[in-house]
Amino acid sequence: MNLKFDESVAVNYKSASQKIRVMSESWLVNNLFCPCCGNIHIDKMKNNLPVADIHCENCGEIFELKSKKNFIGSKIVDGAYHTMIERITGNLNPQLFIMGYSENLFVKDLIFVPKFFFSVDIIERRKPLSENARRAGWIGCNILYDKIPEQGKINIIRDGKEIEIETILNWYNKTKKLQTPDLNLRGWMLDILNCINKIKSETFSLQDVYKFSDFLKSKHCSNYNIEAKIRQQLQFLRDKGFIEFIGRGKYRKVI
Repeated sequence: MNLKFDESVAVNYKSASQKIRVMSESWLVNNLFCPCCGNIHIDKMKNNLPVADIHCENCGEIFELKSKKNFIGSKIVDGAYHTMIERITGNLNPQLFIMGYSENLFVKDLIFVPKFFFSVDIIERRKPLSENARRAGWIGCNILYDKIPEQGKINIIRDGKEIEIETILNWYNKTKKLQTPDLNLRGWMLDILNCINKIKSETFSLQDVYKFSDFLKSKHCSNYNIEAKIRQQLQFLRDKGFIEFIGRGKYRKVI
């Protein structure tokens, strides 16, 4: 895999952001396999489609690419806020690639985020553009990358090093067990995963997770039995193989 951008594909563009978009998309379709099915080639979709940039002809999955110079950070700038919310609530959002590239145009990091790790909660509404702007009143959004559980960030390239295809496909197939079209259940599952990830030790107790009750109540105001919901989600994550019950209210992280 050649990690260097091909600068020749962007010679006809003047805008720096356009150059990066063209070079990063070109790099992706010329170097990357499909992380969902292992197909050795993915393709660029027609320009100006509202949903995604890239697709796999084998499995039919569609992908969007977001690129950032150097570190990915905690937020990723995305498009129109209302469009993004409609995608998520309609279960129409694409799979996501997030790329970090260096000053000298080498791919440093490439992370694959499956679409079922998206919830409304990770989308931040930006301020409307001022009345003097060309698109006055337009409202964009940010993807709050740091709110996506680590289990949903599948490394393809990390610190300039490629991860084995088999490892990526196995990880994706494991995370697919968490897929649900129910946005409320998805939100709870992602929140509980984030809480478990904040517990530093490999093993933890039910009481350790109960300590996040106030935080969970602030996010799920209509639920008046938070502890029962926590137990339900722990059972779900246990059944899907993400945690292991070891007895007497104790659990062990599996991944």
